Amino acid sequence: MSPASLPRRTLLGAAGAFAASSLIAPLAHAAEGWHDLVLPKTQQREFTSRITGKQYRIFISVPSQPAPPGGHPVLFALDGNATFPTLALMARMAGWRHASGTNPPVVVGIGYPGDFDYGTARGRDYTPPSAATAAGDKTGASGGVELFLDFIERELKPMVAAVAPIDPARQALFGHSYGGLCTLYALFNRPAMFQTYLAGSPSIWYGERAVLSGLQGFEERLARLPARPALMLSVGELEQPPAGAKPAQGQDASAAARRMVDDARDLAERLRNMNVLSRVQFHLLANENHGSATFPAMARGIEFFVD
Repeated sequence: MSPASLPRRTLLGAAGAFAASSLIAPLAHAAEGWHDLVLPKTQQREFTSRITGKQYRIFISVPSQPAPPGGHPVLFALDGNATFPTLALMARMAGWRHASGTNPPVVVGIGYPGDFDYGTARGRDYTPPSAATAAGDKTGASGGVELFLDFIERELKPMVAAVAPIDPARQALFGHSYGGLCTLYALFNRPAMFQTYLAGSPSIWYGERAVLSGLQGFEERLARLPARPALMLSVGELEQPPAGAKPAQGQDASAAARRMVDDARDLAERLRNMNVLSRVQFHLLANENHGSATFPAMARGIEFFVD
């Protein structure tokens, strides 16, 4: 039978089979050239803290440039599994401005092993004591921020100092959501731990706004420091519905009660009026929700730190 006499369906099927077979070999050949992506000049390790008794995955990126006389600045990032790759690349871009006087930071991501219960772990480590823990809740599922900060100060910082020369007077902490809550807690209660605090979309609402109790005695704690720390606050515009409006798509019913935007803005204004920090910067991130606000918060934060 000649091709001209074949039914149209048969011709189309044959054409499709030929097209498919002609693609198999090139695609299979192309797949042989692909490899897992490795972020250059980065390392990671697993570490079990004697202080918290928990396991962490620590990521680190050290600049290619020689350390300045005082050592490299250091940016510690919470939720390191998610934030470290982006912040490491942003730090490298800051290094491109090195000739103009910008010293890129060492970036340290604090994360958890891949199969770890990530949500439970950060809920334990990043949250302050609240009414539940004060009432005797000993489950360990929350309120562990003090031990976690001890781990950073007494175990992680010496570990990082053994890898690269670092400047103890130029260190920052970045956190988003619960991580932002942890960042504010550290600022209010342990302001000497870092010189720059970068709080993205902080969950100030947590535990009936328990973190704000740290403002009691805050000025006295700052008065004992040789220099005043700096704070950058950011929050996505869409993280709170306008007054009287229903929650937008992607917002749950608690979005209004949590007052993510109002609380962050009010706190920035309150701290400016107190005039106790070297700098207070607030960013309302246009058209960003709680998830998408992470990336511009990182960009604004690293600019705030290195400039």
